[in-house]
This record gives sequence, structure tokens and C-alpha cells, in this order.
Amino acid sequence: MSDTTRSADRSGEETPDQDAKTAVTVLVALAANLVIAVAKAVGGVFAGSPALLSEAAHSVADSLNEVFLLASLKRSRKAPDDQHPFGYGKERYFWSLLAAVGIFVMGGCFSVFQGFEALHAGGSEDHSGYVVGLAVLGVALLAEGSSLVRALVQVRGQAREADRGVLAELRNGDDPTLRTVLAEDSTACLGVLFAITGMWLHMVTGDAAYEAAASFLIGVLLGYVAYRLAMESRGRLIGEAIDPVQRHELRVFLDEQPEIDTVTSLLTMRLGNDSTLVAARVDLVSGLDSEEVEEVLVRVKAAMARAWPHADQIFLDVTDASAKDRARARRDHQALAEAAAARAEGNH
Repeated sequence: MSDTTRSADRSGEETPDQDAKTAVTVLVALAANLVIAVAKAVGGVFAGSPALLSEAAHSVADSLNEVFLLASLKRSRKAPDDQHPFGYGKERYFWSLLAAVGIFVMGGCFSVFQGFEALHAGGSEDHSGYVVGLAVLGVALLAEGSSLVRALVQVRGQAREADRGVLAELRNGDDPTLRTVLAEDSTACLGVLFAITGMWLHMVTGDAAYEAAASFLIGVLLGYVAYRLAMESRGRLIGEAIDPVQRHELRVFLDEQPEIDTVTSLLTMRLGNDSTLVAARVDLVSGLDSEEVEEVLVRVKAAMARAWPHADQIFLDVTDASAKDRARARRDHQALAEAAAARAEGNH
């Protein structure tokens, strides 16, 4: 069994533990953001700083989003029922989408509004409280940085378990909750740096345009992050296939079974972090009676479930493949092999 398959096995077996680690990461970020939001809001009002108020809105948005993410961790683990026979795994993607909307509306839009307010106010603000505001932002940078380090440590650990680089884990990892926290913490640190720069230049030059520019930059940054997170959640909610490397290994496994003559199609869809639907149409070799066909299907599905624990919904459909089906299957297999090779190269 290859490294990729083994990493898939570990991912499937250790998801509850990963969820516990992610919950701690979210709680750390939530605690930091609640304290920072209050400090930024008080400092922003005291200093009359639009950039600091923008950062306060950013922290409030992050705090509410982390509540969403905690809800996603709990609800996505609910057992399947009659109304949701494939489970609640996609709850995680739904709440991540809400978090993205929250980042855009509460953080990005308010920051842009504060930028316009700063331009309208011109240079009339009292700068006496700006030293306090800058001190608040310095403390916020330390707190946000600590939360970011915690998230990065977890991402690095998951990348090591999956036998791929950190950047590859960020692009291809299965946990949207962790990526959302990491995106929030990263933009929070960058946003604080923008605010510090804008406030300092405003103090030195007396020109509010610098602070307005900082608020605009924070708003644009939050809008971009929200867009990327929303697009990722959208793909998972619509129904996204699993990693092409794992799809290729599933295809190779089926092709290697002596009773399977042709795999005419292989369809996969993520149902959650540790749940995957696999549906394949296969043409079996001739000469098998109905009892033998049943035994083959049961054995193959059991072997797939052992090798890929996250593939908990497996459906094999026996079909008669035409010459056209076989030709298309060969083209699909070749394209999948090329995609898997490109992804495997990108993962390292």
C-alpha cells in the first residue's frame, strides 16, 4: 500500500483526535479575539482612530465566526438518520461558508466604511490617544501571532501525517475549519500591521488619508479571504471529488482485481472530513454466476473499506461495457493518472 493510501488511513482513523485539536485551536483563537476586540474597540473610541475601529470590527467578526466553527465541529459528527442517511459531514462546509460571509459583511464592509469616514473627517481627529491605540495594536499583534502559531503547528502536524508539505496541506487538506482559523489569524496579523502603519503615518503627517488607506486595505484583505473561503465551501457543498491521487489509487485497486475486466467509471464525492461516497461501474469477466458475482462485490467493497476507511459509502454497479465504454474508460484512466502525478508532485 502506498504512502498516500496510508496517509488516508491515518486521516480516517484519527479524525476524532484531529477534531479535538482543531477545537482547541478554535477556542484559543476565540479567547484571543474576544479580549482583543474589546481592547481595540475601547482604544479606537478613545483615540478616534478609524483604522483601530476597523480592526475591532475585524476581531468581532472573527469571534462570531469561531462560534460558527465550533458549531460545525459538533454538528458534523452527528450520526446518520432517516432524513440524512449519509450523515452530517457537510455541516462543516456550511458553517465555514457562514464564517466567510461574516468575515465579508462584519469585517470587510465595516472597514471600507471606516475608510470613507476617515477621509470625510480629514485631519480633525485628536491624536492624544493614538499612543494608547498603538500600544493596544502591539498587544493584539502578540495575541494574534500566538493564535496563528498554534494553528500553524497543527497544520504542520497534519501535513507530516499526510506525507506532504505545509503549502500542499493548506491547498488540499480536508479540514475547512482549521483552514478558516488559519486564514482569520493570518489576516488578523496583517490587518494589525496595516492599522499600525496607518495610525503612525497619520500621527506623523497629520494626514488622515494614510489611516483611511489602512482601513481600505483591511477591508480589501478581508473581502479577498472571505471570497476564497466561500468558494472552497461552495465546492464542497455542491459535491466535490476527493484528491486525484486517492481516486487514482482506487481506480488502480479496482483494475487489479482479477474478476473485474473494466472499470467503466469511478465517481467520488466528499461527504465530510472522514466520509466519502465511492460509486463505480464495473464490467466483470465472463463465466461468473450470480452467487459468484455477489461474493466478488462483497469482497471488493470490504477490501476497499479496509484500505480507505474514509470511503464509508461504496457502491459497485455491474454493467456490460461496450467498445465505446472501454475506450472512454482508458482515456479517463490516463487523464486521472496524469492528474494524480501532477498533484503528487505538487504535494512535495
